[in-house]
Amino acid sequence: MKVTGYRSLVTSHDWGRPVGDANGVVSSGVTEVPILILETDSGLEGVGLGQHTDIARVFPAVEGQDPRAVPALYDSMLSHVFKSGHGGQTFGAIAAIDMALWDLKAKMADEPLWRTIGAADRFVRGYASGLCHGLSDEAFDAHYAGWAARGFTSAKIKGGKDLTRDIARLKRARDILGRNSTAPALMLDVNESWNCKQAIRHLAAIEAAGIDLTWIEEPVRRWDAAGHAAISRAARCAVATGENLTGLEQYTPLFDARAVDVVQAGSVWGITHFLRVAIAAHARDLPVSPVGYDCNPVAHAAAAVPNMIGVEVQDLNWPVGLDVDQQIADGGIMLGDRPGLGITVDEDAIAASRASGSWGANGGPHRRSREAGLRLVPETPAAVH
Repeated sequence: MKVTGYRSLVTSHDWGRPVGDANGVVSSGVTEVPILILETDSGLEGVGLGQHTDIARVFPAVEGQDPRAVPALYDSMLSHVFKSGHGGQTFGAIAAIDMALWDLKAKMADEPLWRTIGAADRFVRGYASGLCHGLSDEAFDAHYAGWAARGFTSAKIKGGKDLTRDIARLKRARDILGRNSTAPALMLDVNESWNCKQAIRHLAAIEAAGIDLTWIEEPVRRWDAAGHAAISRAARCAVATGENLTGLEQYTPLFDARAVDVVQAGSVWGITHFLRVAIAAHARDLPVSPVGYDCNPVAHAAAAVPNMIGVEVQDLNWPVGLDVDQQIADGGIMLGDRPGLGITVDEDAIAASRASGSWGANGGPHRRSREAGLRLVPETPAAVH
């Protein structure tokens, strides 16, 4: 079997609520979901999810190749863009192809990807999330009550603009999840919106408020190894980061500085990237956690690594035209038996029903806030989305 071509589609995900973080909120709750269909000479097709606008530049590295050689083809794609670099959109295209290749490899074996990668158990423990910064208190409570009803005992809250609000919401989440655990795990994600001294001061205040925070996520800029290390030394909670790093070489300064306690990998960067990050973390006796994404494709890989601490689960609904063979229950993800990633694509439904919406919308979370790391005082409630 050989890779012969590809098709690009875009569907939409209606979250049913505003979604975002300290940098911005998509008020409509509708976002785009790019889909890559990798074609072969046998007619079998692989599915990859994620932005892949640089696909035409990367695809020649895999064209005509046997899709079963996924790790070798991943390295081939990195080598193909050696001089121009593999960050940003290019790494997204590599990830989408990689995901589709893994999907093909498992389909050729007629088994789900979690078995192909070597997992012994189809269940992947998770933690509740939901990009909840833009929710009212009432909507926030209802959102996490839904996760509690599905057995979740841990949750990650979006914050970073107003410490008083963050503390109140962590306590609300603790009370809601307390029905399932006497000591639910609580995480706070501020999406690079603090500076180092703000982080140390704010975390001390959270501890003084009686909150046993499990981890603080991306407290400062993603590349700030010295800042993350200082925060890790000063705070009792773990420091988590890594979702926006594109390649193992970007983790090295963090590892060398002992600046990360929970190693994260963005699910949007693909299967092979996660597996390699997990091994690098495992070699340092650190836990790894994949950040959430539509249809939870990296959960298949997470099921197979020995140091996985929990996968972020952001929503219970699938994008338009996608049917996914997995169940979210008992505090995690139960993967199914459908071959590959377990994702089927209805192209007619996508063409007929796709709603407009974008993560890149002005005011949304993908544009860094001008005030990030520069706030002397909290934003007033009226200014918080």
